[in-house]
Amino acid sequence: MGRFVALIILLIPIFTAGFGIKLMRDAFFHILQSPFPSISIQFVAGIVLFAVGFAFIGGFIFHRDRKNGKISPRFSKKEG
Repeated sequence: MGRFVALIILLIPIFTAGFGIKLMRDAFFHILQSPFPSISIQFVAGIVLFAVGFAFIGGFIFHRDRKNGKISPRFSKKEG
């Protein structure tokens, strides 16, 4: 059950990043989506959504690897 919940939690930022890529692609091809008043705002919103989703997934993987001791010593937590 715990792994299933973790998978569901990780799917949210994956879809967020995917939607950000879609918004950037649509802005590149001048396809304006309904909630955005201009192409440039849509593109910036796509960058923000992609960055947030990518950072969450990267932080999750980094935290998990740090916990399991699979990272370089320079990235490990300082004791004391």
